[in-house]
Amino acid sequence: MDGYPQLALDQQICLPLYAASRAVTRRYAELLVEVGLTYPQYLTLLALWDSAEPLSVRDLGARLHLDSGTLTPLLKRMETSGLVERVRDGRDERRVLVSVTDEGWHLRDRVADVPQRLAGGMGMTEEQARSLRSLLDTVIDALEGEGPRTG
Repeated sequence: MDGYPQLALDQQICLPLYAASRAVTRRYAELLVEVGLTYPQYLTLLALWDSAEPLSVRDLGARLHLDSGTLTPLLKRMETSGLVERVRDGRDERRVLVSVTDEGWHLRDRVADVPQRLAGGMGMTEEQARSLRSLLDTVIDALEGEGPRTG
């Protein structure tokens, strides 16, 4: 590409990130269909399982990098499916708190092997996976205005 080598497709970071994201998401979807979860539902449950207490919709959105316009319909579907419960915060009626139901907790055992099953097909060592995660966190933080993470 004369005059604009920076525009050559094989010089772009966006294409491999996009393709890798789609491939990983597709593989998760294949693994999760067995238990009736979508990939966004799985991520939501991971965030909730990881918390010692119910999370506000705002905090959950921050953890998942999702705005409330995307998260609210997802949570409504999950509530209808019996996986989560949403209640108004008794101390602040403006906040909605999300918690995992018993049914949602039971799914944890059924998906416990998903990370290992996914990693087994990625063709990288555990150290490479940790390094990639760290690099991606740096990119996300920089682009979302938080600056690079330290540690």
